[in-house]
Amino acid sequence: MDIPLASGPMLRPSSWRGAMLLRSQYPDASPICGGTDLMVDINFGRARPATLLDLTSVEGLDSWELIDDGRTVRIGAGVSFTSIIEELSDSCPALAQAARTVGSPQIRNRGTVAGNLATASPAGDCHPVLLACWAQVEVESVRGSRLIDIDDFFLGPKRCALEPDELIRAVLVPAATGPQQFAKVGPRNAMVIATVSFALNLDVAGRRVGTGIGSAGPTPLRARAAEQMLQDALADRWDGSGGVDQSVCRRFGDLVAEAASPIDDVRGSAEYRRHALAVLGRRCLSWALADLGGMDGEAAA
Repeated sequence: MDIPLASGPMLRPSSWRGAMLLRSQYPDASPICGGTDLMVDINFGRARPATLLDLTSVEGLDSWELIDDGRTVRIGAGVSFTSIIEELSDSCPALAQAARTVGSPQIRNRGTVAGNLATASPAGDCHPVLLACWAQVEVESVRGSRLIDIDDFFLGPKRCALEPDELIRAVLVPAATGPQQFAKVGPRNAMVIATVSFALNLDVAGRRVGTGIGSAGPTPLRARAAEQMLQDALADRWDGSGGVDQSVCRRFGDLVAEAASPIDDVRGSAEYRRHALAVLGRRCLSWALADLGGMDGEAAA
């Protein structure tokens, strides 16, 4: 027996303005672009949306651009993970690294950062990177547009700051000015939900450190104490000179683990998650410092 995707109409706007109008008229409609999360829920009977708002034909949604004199990458809501890998590896290296870990090639061809955000899963692969890079989410409705800082976007498991009549139009990610790293742990190397994940951003221009933790709390998390400790350690070494003691990497990993708030579930225990995060923190920092010129990349791994 065929099961309908939605009980109401399939809405297919061709313009962003049309999408906004339909969103205001059908606030219960489920937006769909890549559909890599929503279609799974529909296929398994976990979701039966009243209406689908298909955004795949909205002009310009699948493009990206450099703004703010090249300092920021504005990634349209329809830009696929494959496009990020192929076109943004230089400007957003950690985001491209995270994109490479998403599902299969077919999923990467369809899935988007905006869809990942709207799902708001604590295990979303791009979320730690967006935290580490101080990204902003550009959302809009017929009432107007606004920018949501990534630290304010996640409200709880699969809950985000989007209002019922709003759609994500783009994600704004500051272009990298220094080394970035992303790593995740799972029961296998591909097509797996992260047991834990971690992202690190050394913003040389701003002389600040950004971090992001995934799948180790009710929302993606930032390791603030680890950020501050590393900023202090790099105070006069942002040019890569002078080196950094291995004890800094060990302490950094410990602080990353302490920032987590994991649970026991089918993918791993809380104890294992903390251990894995400490390892990922040390490794990502050692790799980033090697790129910066501060130490041997294998020294603290």
